[in-house]
Amino acid sequence: MIPLHYDLHLHSCLSPCGDNESTPGNIVGMAVIKGLDVIALTDHNTCKNCKAAMAIGEAYGITVIPGMELTTSEEVHVLCLFYNLEDAMKFDAFIEPRILDIPNNPKAFGDQFLCNEDDEVVGSFPKLLISATDISFDKVYDYVSEYHGVMIPAHIDKNSFSLMSNLGFVPPDSHFDCFELADMSNLHKLQNANEYLKGCNVITDSDAHYIQNINEPINTLYAESNSIKDVLDSLITHKTL
Repeated sequence: MIPLHYDLHLHSCLSPCGDNESTPGNIVGMAVIKGLDVIALTDHNTCKNCKAAMAIGEAYGITVIPGMELTTSEEVHVLCLFYNLEDAMKFDAFIEPRILDIPNNPKAFGDQFLCNEDDEVVGSFPKLLISATDISFDKVYDYVSEYHGVMIPAHIDKNSFSLMSNLGFVPPDSHFDCFELADMSNLHKLQNANEYLKGCNVITDSDAHYIQNINEPINTLYAESNSIKDVLDSLITHKTL
């Protein structure tokens, strides 16, 4: 097992709340400058900038995991990470028609820019990506698993758009193996209140919408290698982080 500095919750210029300067190339470049080994691109309800980020990451020598921050029907945010781009894009196609049919208003919510592998803006996404989907939290694990992905409830200690703030508890029929905290100092309090969490791995990420907010190399996970497979396997293996 080797130590890997990570940040697995990053938004690009495709997320309307993200900075237009957060192109895939700028995200990857900043992660390299900061000394990270592995990152994940997790735009709201879409994986459409992952192809560009992964290609640029390969050129820079950093692992980029394709992902999405899904918004459930209860407005709970869930990170969905995938072993390969093909499965990520199939999941993207599954999710797109399940986003509420609300057009984006760039002046009100922000732009939603699509980028190519040369880090050029080539278009924009028309529906508002920060809308909820029609997928309930209790269905996420099954849907993500169909596309060979890993489900990670996002920033569950936040007071909005989180498992604890929106549902108030961990459903007893949950199946996830890893969860994310915004603040690791909340770990023991949450575990003491929710027995299920004691058996899970835990990560903490920047949730960066601006490239300067990408984490420094302060968080470490352990995996057999820096490959996407080994990193994701480490997240779903009991207590490997």
